[in-house]
Amino acid sequence: MTGTSTPIPTAGVAMTALGVALIRVSETARQDRLYADPLAEVFLNAARPGFDAERWARLEKLAEQFYEGRTLAVKAVDDHVQAVARSDCPQIVLLGAGLDTRAFRLDLPPETHFFEVDLPELFDFKEPVLAAHRAHPVCIRHTVAADLRGDWERVLLEQGFRADLPTAWVDEGVLGYVPRAAAYAMAETVTRLSAPGSRFGIGRFQVDTAAPQYRALRELVQEAPGEPPVNGLGPDGESWFAENGWSTTFRAWDDLVAPYRRPGVLGGDPAVGHVVAVRE
Repeated sequence: MTGTSTPIPTAGVAMTALGVALIRVSETARQDRLYADPLAEVFLNAARPGFDAERWARLEKLAEQFYEGRTLAVKAVDDHVQAVARSDCPQIVLLGAGLDTRAFRLDLPPETHFFEVDLPELFDFKEPVLAAHRAHPVCIRHTVAADLRGDWERVLLEQGFRADLPTAWVDEGVLGYVPRAAAYAMAETVTRLSAPGSRFGIGRFQVDTAAPQYRALRELVQEAPGEPPVNGLGPDGESWFAENGWSTTFRAWDDLVAPYRRPGVLGGDPAVGHVVAVRE
């Protein structure tokens, strides 16, 4: 439980981290679970007092609607992070880390430097909860409290990031909340900080932002009503990386998640999937 002075993310993009934590709790409770994340429930227990019953119920309903695809995405990123950490990327940077716990629960080499980048208010909640639970990372963990729409590069470097080492950059969806111009500014920063051999995963998905669940999500995080904003890299993201010193390979979503043997989650669209960009 958090103290009365610990802020709880009950609105804004930071609150979506609680929804992902709910999904990880649901997966952890399954007998056929793909991963286990006991810290996710710790975060939820600490955050629950900040919500009234109606708002918490809305959050739980949304988590259920996004569960099937999102939990497979968590597992896919888990596998990717473990693979790159054991190959040639001694640094991992998680952009929009939220309440991520991979630095605590994955089998990572202890010398791996794991950088979590997110808003200061997110870490104001997260770090006291981890400290109260006496959670210890398995590797060298760095928290980078910065807005990805601002000067996050400076804060990252101040926390010990080395631009001369290959890095695995991980985005689990934060680009979708960043206006298009800022998303490309992020891509330029990542490119500038990436030594040869660095990798950046880019989702290629078709999202209907007008669908009821996405409209409900925007309402829950208290975004202004109206037309959905134009966010992310858009359809030109993959070609931008290819034109700016990265080689790209694509893997269809159905092929990516088939090994996890979850019936009913295949989309059937060969154009939807995951692009890995490698810095040349």
